[in-house]
Amino acid sequence: MFALDVHEVDALQWDALARALHERGARLLSLWGEDARAHRGRFSVYACWLDAAGAALTLVQHDLPQGALHYPGLHDFFPVAERLQRAVRDLLGLEAQGMDTRPWLRHARWGEQEYPLRRDSDVAVPLGPPQPQSYAFVPVDGEGVHEVAVGPVHAGVIEPGQFRFSVVGEKILRLEARLGFTHKGVARRFEQLAPAEGVRLAARLSGDSAVANAWAYCMALEALADATPPPRALHLRALLLERERLANHLGDIGAIVNDAGFGFGLAQFSRLKEDLLRLNAQVFGARYPFDAVQPGGVSVDPEPAALALVRRQTEVLTGELARLREILDAHEGLQDRLQSTGRVVPELARRLGMLGLAGRASGQSLDLRGNPAFAPYGELSPRIAVEQAGDVAARLTLRLSEAQESLRLCRELCLGMPAGAVRAELPEDIAPGLALGLVEGWRGPILIALRVDAQGRIARCHAHDPSWQNWPAVEWAVIGDIVPDFPLINKSFNLSYSGHDG
Repeated sequence: MFALDVHEVDALQWDALARALHERGARLLSLWGEDARAHRGRFSVYACWLDAAGAALTLVQHDLPQGALHYPGLHDFFPVAERLQRAVRDLLGLEAQGMDTRPWLRHARWGEQEYPLRRDSDVAVPLGPPQPQSYAFVPVDGEGVHEVAVGPVHAGVIEPGQFRFSVVGEKILRLEARLGFTHKGVARRFEQLAPAEGVRLAARLSGDSAVANAWAYCMALEALADATPPPRALHLRALLLERERLANHLGDIGAIVNDAGFGFGLAQFSRLKEDLLRLNAQVFGARYPFDAVQPGGVSVDPEPAALALVRRQTEVLTGELARLREILDAHEGLQDRLQSTGRVVPELARRLGMLGLAGRASGQSLDLRGNPAFAPYGELSPRIAVEQAGDVAARLTLRLSEAQESLRLCRELCLGMPAGAVRAELPEDIAPGLALGLVEGWRGPILIALRVDAQGRIARCHAHDPSWQNWPAVEWAVIGDIVPDFPLINKSFNLSYSGHDG
């Protein structure tokens, strides 16, 4: 689908290529490492960039010299690299030059000299209980400055994350987030699965992005197998993906306006989301269809009557959404609460490398569905919504616009659904090699890098959620706002903890 440019480079070329890509406006999608000592006698690091137009990928592989554990850092050009490099260090013991050496994923659950992704690490040894460990948050000094600690355990049902605010009164001077509390060791778990089984784990990396993650995994596997899903399967994948986008947008819109004190909005949008999930169960067999996307296609094939129900629901939801949008737009108190709160201006968003929904709300127009080569979206011509204000109001407006466009896409997909098979058989023996899968999930681009070895086993599977790019933006968005605004600002991003921590 995407043009792919692959480079194998030494340390100097790695650094030079990163500089050149930065100057061309490319976005760093992900960075990961691999223990390749068994067949290449060394460790390797990989970086993947997406060009400014969102049409071409650059994959760079750097094999470290034998015995070496250091490589040139990318954080001077690409801010997201800072935390990715810390994750590589925790998992493999490889250090980027000049990096922040504080742990990121290792919350005292394994020793400082233990690296879970090394081939000689003993994964059969159970982890002991976590040991108390202090974390060196960056302090802020000055008259009247004090710190407010939040998390990692929060009130209500919410994933764990730790936030340290430096404030004067209630005005936020600085926020530093600490994540990694939901690290599950999925990269090593992938290596214990057959390639065809890996999709079940991919779909469960972050429950609200099951379809996007599963599609990205299957895209990578299908590239290695030289298999193409049938047109009907691709249309059904897109229908599932847009309904996943809708469910999340509807839920988030209600939660955002509720945090701003408008409980009526929560009740109405929760109702619409529930209607959508119930029809998912009726048509696709599950409210959240984790296992609908499978290698070679999909596992579901709705009858014409079922697709007619989906089409009818899109018409009902379109009318309901338009009516509720008018109410939200006309509510002056709500708009006053949302506008200028949690702002990330377009220039800052560009420098941070923001992606997906949060990026588009700050003037970054990239949406992979606009790539004509991304089937079946090339024939649907999605309208890409972009906002410039970069505040909570912009992120809410973008969700409303994307929800309306997703409803249009669902209607078109149902009306233009091709006949035929819904799955192509993959060969039993998968060719060895590395392939990428990239899908525009509701938060942004989801990347899966899948390597299969000569024995047909998964040698490495790296999953990347766009929350990596956007979590640092939350730290900038709250500056100048007050502490009670943080739940509203954080919800307006609604980034993944589980998908980020891996």
